[in-house]
Amino acid sequence: MKSMEEMLKAAQQAAETIQKQMTETQAKLDSIEVEGAAGGGLVKIRCSAKGRVIGVAIDDGLIVPADKQMLEDLIAAAFNDARTKADEVAGAEMAKAQQGMGLPPGFNFPGLG
Repeated sequence: MKSMEEMLKAAQQAAETIQKQMTETQAKLDSIEVEGAAGGGLVKIRCSAKGRVIGVAIDDGLIVPADKQMLEDLIAAAFNDARTKADEVAGAEMAKAQQGMGLPPGFNFPGLG
């Protein structure tokens, strides 16, 4: 039978391992790219699964001064589309990491949520 001290040490080591794995998963999310689009693909935004914008692509046909407001609206819509996809990918990656650690789905490790 293990002593209380041994059990506490094992629990602390398990918590440190979980925190390390969650930190690694968070870092991985910044290397996964998603693309959001608006206006039938006329405006596209690439971002990381953490939501960092990597690039914006605008079809040449949209560069018309009179269409400035529409272009700005399409950029915002494309960003929101990319952000939604980034959140979905991030959620899936975090769920995979948690399953690999034997944690229940949706477990929020303090300091990493």
